Amino acid sequence: MGAAHGRRSIGTGRGAFKGGTGQFRAPGRVRLLGVGVALVMAACSPPDRPPALADPLPRAVGELLHPDTVRSERVGAGVWYRYLWSSKGPWAVYAVEADATRCDLTLRVLQAEPRESGGRGHERVTSMVARSNGRVLAAVNADFFTPEGGALGTEVVDGRVTSARERPALAWRRGQNPWMGIVDVEDDSLHAGWTLALHDPDGADSATEIVGGYPELLDSGRRVGDLEVTERPSFAAARNPRTAVGFDASSRRLWLLVVDGRQAPYSVGMTLPELADLLQAFGATDAINLDGGGSSVIVVGGRALNHPSDATGERAVVNALALVRDFAGCRRSAR
Repeated sequence: MGAAHGRRSIGTGRGAFKGGTGQFRAPGRVRLLGVGVALVMAACSPPDRPPALADPLPRAVGELLHPDTVRSERVGAGVWYRYLWSSKGPWAVYAVEADATRCDLTLRVLQAEPRESGGRGHERVTSMVARSNGRVLAAVNADFFTPEGGALGTEVVDGRVTSARERPALAWRRGQNPWMGIVDVEDDSLHAGWTLALHDPDGADSATEIVGGYPELLDSGRRVGDLEVTERPSFAAARNPRTAVGFDASSRRLWLLVVDGRQAPYSVGMTLPELADLLQAFGATDAINLDGGGSSVIVVGGRALNHPSDATGERAVVNALALVRDFAGCRRSAR
């Protein structure tokens, strides 16, 4: 399984906790560990003060995975981290759930350091997070990339378009729900829920962030086609490590999700249909698959919590999707 399995990390481990959860019950086997310890605490509460996330594991997730181990920890106000291990797959699942109604939570695209000045290159997500001034609560690897270090899909960082391609993407800016779909590029603009000029950055108060992925998994609660199973069976129908992002517009909950793979008997990974089912079970209605395989990593509290499948450990990638604590949005909403 590699040296990565010797790390001590938050919420990992197999078979250490047994018992029963509050909503889903597998007799004598599953327990929800409510740690209740804040890993990252906000300096002050935002003015909107939305309800806290519920602690119990969603019943649908329990019924889908039948997990042997379930752990839940509060990362900070409005953010929870969950670890689940199921012998059914076997699967190791890592999920961060965030309350997107909070004015102090934002999404940011982090770039590999050589790319921040317009070049190409790769960097580990843990290193990108370490350079981000300590405001990142959680992050996952994001888009697929070329060997030279370029993103395959659309990328917009702090309102600045660095790549524009007609592929699936996640777009976000303050005051609007995250948008997921296929980017439309025309002449000097792109449309991803709203229109951006290719050569003029967004305004500072509502700067857009966009990161690409492939394929779309869920759209308004339904699977998108057959999720590439027919056209790309080795990619979509085989079990592999996976990374994904999901959102539910009605509850305004966001999920960052990683499933480890290629490491039997610990975790074999998921097919894209299995991944879509898991996101639906958590509550997502819209979701996009991000780069997977050896690239899959989830970072919480500055540490990689999963076990990447490469023998050398965490892989260097071109960008990451980060959940960030930023009170500037609360100050703007209070004006």
